[in-house]
Amino acid sequence: MTYDYTPRGVCSRAIQFELEDGIIRSVSFRGGCDGNLQGISRLVAGMPVEEAVRRLEGIRCGGKPTSCPDQLARALKEQM
Repeated sequence: MTYDYTPRGVCSRAIQFELEDGIIRSVSFRGGCDGNLQGISRLVAGMPVEEAVRRLEGIRCGGKPTSCPDQLARALKEQM
């Protein structure tokens, strides 16, 4: 199933991801640091949701209290 999430407090404007049986099938970000976000998307593809959340949750970007990876973790947690 495909989900859309609107991140808050980061440069990216939207996150779209596809989950199947607790596994991340794909992730795409709109806006943000393109190369870094493509890398994150490829790294989490095929990963169990719980593992991705464990690895990404709490990452900060500069002085911000969140980051694009942290926002992805929050989006995934909403769907768990």
